[in-house]
Amino acid sequence: MAGGDAVRIDKFLWVVRLFKTRALAAEAIKKGHITIGNMSVKTSRTVKTGDTFEVRNPPIVRSYKILEITEKRMGAKLVPDHLEETTSAEQLEQLELAKLAQSMGRARGLGRPTKRDRRDLDKLEDNNWNL
Repeated sequence: MAGGDAVRIDKFLWVVRLFKTRALAAEAIKKGHITIGNMSVKTSRTVKTGDTFEVRNPPIVRSYKILEITEKRMGAKLVPDHLEETTSAEQLEQLELAKLAQSMGRARGLGRPTKRDRRDLDKLEDNNWNL
């Protein structure tokens, strides 16, 4: 397709591999996870080159700018030619901290650590002191 044409947002999200299936993209849109200009959109909304949209993926909101429109699903290496992530550095840092906290901590209410958990924590502390 030429750069000036438009395509449905659910299809575009699937094409640029933000969602594994078009049905999952449509479901996220229905739940209000996809916004354009702080307004929820419908699956039939068309997007064109230059549009920006946000994908709410707790704990952050990722922002993207459309560089080029296509209707055919592409390989992951070609996605940067069609889509640019404009998410702020603070948001990405917040995501990394959330991932780190999730991997380090135990879920609330699970009780005391097991022997295996304790050994893993001790190894981690020893590695941090050796740096």
